[in-house]
Amino acid sequence: MRSSADPLASASWIRLPADELAPSAARRFLRAALSDLAAPALPRVAAAVRERLVGNAVLLVSELTTAAVVRGGFEVDVGCRLETGFDPANNGRQWAAVVVEVLDRHLSGTDLGGPELRSKLRGHGLQLLSALAESWGVTCRQAEETVWFRLDTLLDGPPEPDAPPAPAPATAAKPPHPDHQGQADGYDQAGASFIAEVSELLAGQLDEDMVTALTGQLLVPRLADWCAVWLTTTNRRMRLSRVWHRDEQQIRTLRRALEQERPPPSTLSTTALTWPWPEGADTTERGGSALMFPLVANARCHGALLIGRAGRPRMTDAVVRLTQDVARRVAQAVVTARHYTRQADISHSLQRRQLPTSLASIPGVDTAIVYEPCGEGQTVGGDFYDLFPMGERRWCFLLGDVCGHDLEAMSVTGLARHLVRLLAREGHGVEALLDRLNLAMAEEGAEAQAVGGEQAGSRFLSLLYGELEPDPASGGARVTVASAGHPLPLLLSADGTVTQAAEPQMLLGIDDKAEFRANSFHLAPGETLLCVTDGVTERRRGNRQLDDDDGLAELLRGCVGLGAKAVAERVRQAAHEFSPEPIDDDLAVLVLEARPVLAAPGAAFAAGASN
Repeated sequence: MRSSADPLASASWIRLPADELAPSAARRFLRAALSDLAAPALPRVAAAVRERLVGNAVLLVSELTTAAVVRGGFEVDVGCRLETGFDPANNGRQWAAVVVEVLDRHLSGTDLGGPELRSKLRGHGLQLLSALAESWGVTCRQAEETVWFRLDTLLDGPPEPDAPPAPAPATAAKPPHPDHQGQADGYDQAGASFIAEVSELLAGQLDEDMVTALTGQLLVPRLADWCAVWLTTTNRRMRLSRVWHRDEQQIRTLRRALEQERPPPSTLSTTALTWPWPEGADTTERGGSALMFPLVANARCHGALLIGRAGRPRMTDAVVRLTQDVARRVAQAVVTARHYTRQADISHSLQRRQLPTSLASIPGVDTAIVYEPCGEGQTVGGDFYDLFPMGERRWCFLLGDVCGHDLEAMSVTGLARHLVRLLAREGHGVEALLDRLNLAMAEEGAEAQAVGGEQAGSRFLSLLYGELEPDPASGGARVTVASAGHPLPLLLSADGTVTQAAEPQMLLGIDDKAEFRANSFHLAPGETLLCVTDGVTERRRGNRQLDDDDGLAELLRGCVGLGAKAVAERVRQAAHEFSPEPIDDDLAVLVLEARPVLAAPGAAFAAGASN
């Protein structure tokens, strides 16, 4: 336990108008003030403060001053002081601490509690304070609000010769602490502020181990000397997710001690339960009080929160009540994070089945695929592709786009891709396959609309589908392709000529009686077939799209002599660079380029079939 603080000098203060210049002025003041406070007396303290504390202090005071300006106050007072002392737990090593206060003045009558308090510290303020400060708090009065924080560090080596001895406890004013007696009103206000902070920090966490990590940092050292969070596993056991100690050097020892006895995984009590004091929880005190708070939500136990305070026979009622409130919020945050994880696992499992695990190799033809779903964290969106062999001399390729980017679009993606493979294996050519796929999509859409109330058009699908038969005698390949409501494929000749390789036709799933027609041509050696989704052609910059005035054809014309992979990358890069705005649609590119067959025909086909 560290000795009481010794102020090295009187605190420095500055009053600033609450305008856009206040944050930079607060940063300049703090750097200068800390230098003036430390440098004259203790050079090594000054060096430690400069090297280890000033950067974080300046960052935090900038954040808090900015929040005060945004809040609409008319004045901001910034104060700081420097303290030093000795730490018996670390062989009497000297420590230094910086304490900073930001006082925000408002017109009288302004409500400073509840949502206003949280809005003041919006952005990264709460996270930064919790991550960087040794301790911090908020004091609210009728027309002003003070946020303070403390940063400290241990000095290397023996104390400085001129370092003053540890004095009696200083009487510097601080916000009410839950252990203070006779300050009920202050406690209620400080406790409400603390719970508001807990709620805000935990609300956006979607990883259960991040929830437990934040819990430890929130509770230690403000409510406890150490904290541990256990979580239930799928087989109803308990795992120790996080251990936190006010002295980081004790964390490993404390973890080993706590792992000797696990909390029961099915406790549904919401009250605090006495827990045995673990040996090794604190090296400077003999024993203390420890409590276990079950993490109960939705009538299920999701883990346990343990806290301990060294040298105390029992914890105060204030600490118990606050920790119970924290435990309830931690339990709900764990439930939310686990629900998100389950949904993400289901989504990823579905996504893995929507696209082919590998693409067939075609003798005499180079292929390249670029695929970028726009949804954050997704590997599959509404666009899809496939390239697969059909016998020994024929290969099928497709590029499609389903309306939407959600799980519903993903399910249609899987249905269409697998149905195409099934119809192809039944021997249907390009036109017959599209006719049958169109009928299936129309029937599926009508059924979904009748049973589930889906909107009309939710099952519409654009598809580019083709077959390719390499010609071992003359090189190149015979291509048959059709477009159903899809951007038309472009054929690049060796001389730079670009032509459309198919005719426009309606989307699949609109008219169950529609009939589709295919185009056939010879893909000569050195020629390239480019297929894209509308994420490329409709890439927008203001009122202009990438494919306006045959923009895609012009882009392809400049790709003469490039290989399939280089062409695909050129198109992908052009789509990204067309606009400074992020791409807001799935993007897919398929490139087929004929090349001379160098190996013997029989060997080439045998190699292709083996893939």
